This record gives sequence, structure tokens and C-alpha cells, in this order.
Amino acid sequence: MKNILTLDDVNVRGKTVIVRVDINSPVDKKGKIEITERFFTAAKTIEELSKKKAKVVVLAHQGRRGNPDFIHLNQHARALSKIIGKEVKFVPDVIGEKAKSSIKKMKSGDILLLDNVRLLDDETIEKSPKDHAKSSIVINISPFADLFVNDAFSAAHRSHASIVGFTAVLPSYAGRTMEKEIKALQKVITRMKVSKHDTFVLGGAKPEDPIEIMKFMLKRGTLETVLTCGIVGELFLIASGYNLGKKTMNFLKKRGFLKSLEDVKRLLKKYKKKIVIPIDVAVDKNGKRIEIDLDQLPTNSLILDIGTRTFMKYASIITKSKDVVMKGPVGVYENNGFEIGTKAIIEAIANCDGFTLIGGGHTLAAMKKLKIEKDRFSHVSLGGGALITFLSGKKMPGIETLRRV
Repeated sequence: MKNILTLDDVNVRGKTVIVRVDINSPVDKKGKIEITERFFTAAKTIEELSKKKAKVVVLAHQGRRGNPDFIHLNQHARALSKIIGKEVKFVPDVIGEKAKSSIKKMKSGDILLLDNVRLLDDETIEKSPKDHAKSSIVINISPFADLFVNDAFSAAHRSHASIVGFTAVLPSYAGRTMEKEIKALQKVITRMKVSKHDTFVLGGAKPEDPIEIMKFMLKRGTLETVLTCGIVGELFLIASGYNLGKKTMNFLKKRGFLKSLEDVKRLLKKYKKKIVIPIDVAVDKNGKRIEIDLDQLPTNSLILDIGTRTFMKYASIITKSKDVVMKGPVGVYENNGFEIGTKAIIEAIANCDGFTLIGGGHTLAAMKKLKIEKDRFSHVSLGGGALITFLSGKKMPGIETLRRV
């Protein structure tokens, strides 16, 4: 924690504290959020600040604009209230008069959660802290605050307004989640200086981060094997010449994932021996899981998981690995019958004798659903893209802006 102040270094009594957390959660088809480990860790920092008689203003995001999981945070407030055992008041506003008046009325120990910060058009623009000091959320909310606490490690790789902007205008500190993650991952970095990265399992529904990490680590030569799955695996199948079928291709196009295809093709051409792609897939056919080999593609059904032959091959590679890092679920584990690949791979990692690190919000949610205990791994991180970015040696804006020169 070199040059980073924590809650141990400040007296918050009577002060208005803006605390940025990451409670971004999977959302089911009915719009209901899943209460993940992120809620419990964020609650610890929020509760500590409240007990120390701070006025706690919580900022958080949920989903991405245009996606089904882009929703308001009223459910999040109820979940935090239940965990903390004290009301977390939800304010259906971010920077307007309702938000400002609610902050003004706060008493010591009060907690309120403003609405989804990504409702603001300038929140997710990548800018420097100095430039983000002029962003709408900082201009409108910082005048009512005494200090800023960043507890959103899993979003710290983003130079977004609510992550870095307040650090330019307010005294800033690391929350307990941020502190714990940095200390744990610094230990991981120390270990990996003497032991090469061995196997990365990269999946999930956000292919941009895994692709960037592959470009960085494969070029550096410290990553020996990448097991691709999820959307990442599908993109590598396309790059290998496979037609996945109209339903899957339309899904990938609609979500904008095909924009990453050129990067994937370049990676495959340059590092083909190190990148392992699925050899069979599982599709949803009339509500049932059907497994098909690659020579049966294209398929009229939506691809939702890797097949048995693939996860057995991947498990064999994992078993022989010295270090294994996993980011992102293998398939759509939320759907019955399509959690099989994710469970098989996580179990294989849990049973590996080497150093095992697993992370990402959706990965943790999958572990919870599949009842896989966290203590079976060397370290479990709340970060996804943040986790891999940290381990890759890249500077993370959300951490760097907390450092005191």
C-alpha cells in the first residue's frame, strides 16, 4: 500500500464522505438483481464509515447503457440495508436537486445511495483526473463532501468520472475492499516474479478486457496457455473460420462484440500455439442442452456453453499447470443445463495443486450458485478486468489517483 492512505489515516466523524463502491450485479430476465459477494464487502466499508458517525454518500454503477442489466439502484439499496442492518436510503437522482437536498439533510451515521452513475453521459468517458474534475458528477456533488473513499477495486482500471474525478478536488482514501485487494494481489505479483504465468482461462460476456490482456501478456512472453471460452471463445472460433450460425452471430453483432474480431484474428495468427479454442459447444434447442462438434456448425440454435469434450480437454491442461488464473464464466451459467462447463472448469481449478487465482463479479456469482467454496482457491478477487490489469503490471487509474507523491 505504498503512498496510499486508508480509513486508518482519517477521522470521518461528522464529515460527509463520498464512497464509490462496485455492487454491479447480474440481473435475471425479470429484472431482479443477484446479491453477490461484492455487496457484502462493500457493506463492510459503508458500515464502518456509518459507525464512525460519517454521513455516507454511496456511488455505484449497474450495467452498461443499452444493455438489459442497465437499471436503477433501488434494489441495491434494499440489499445493502438488509446486510448492514440499517437503512440505506435510495435517492432516484444522481446530480439533481433531489440528490443535493438529500445530502444536505443527512445526519451523522446516515447512509444514502444515489442512482446509477452511468445515467450520466460523461461518466464513462475515459479522461484524466484533472479533466474529470470538470465532469457533471464532480462539479455537482463534491461541494457537499469533505472527502472521497474509493472502494471499487473491480472498477479501478477505468478512468471514469466517479472513480478518478473526486481525487482531484477532495482528500482521498482507499476503502477496506480496495485495501484488501491491493495487499493480496501484491503478494501474487511477488510470487509470479519467480514463477511464470502458466494458464489463463478467459471467458465471460465482456471480451474487450481479455483480448487486451492477451495482447499484452502474450507479447511479453509470460503467458504460456490461454483457454478461451464464453464470448471470447466464440470470437476465436469465428476467427478460425467457423460459421456459428445466424442466432449466435446476430447476438454477437447486436452486442457489438464483432468489433473485436480483427484483434482476435491477429492474436490467433501470431500466437496460435498458445491459444486453445473449444472443440465442441452446447446449444439451446427447445429448452434443452444439446452438444455439437465443430463440424456440425453452423447451428440454428444459440450457443450457450462449451461441450463436454472441451471442458475435459481444458481440465487436463489445468491439472498440469503451476499457476492458473480465471476471469469470467465459461458459459451462460444462469440457465439450467448450461452451468455445466463453468462448474467443470472451476472445479478443475479448485483441484489443481498449483497456485490458483479466480476473479470477476460474474465468476463469483457462478461460484455462489454452484456452491463452490472460496477457500478452495489461493485467492479469490472481486475484480475481473481490474484483476487481470493489475496482474499484468499495468497502472490502474483508480489506484494511481489515490497515491500520494
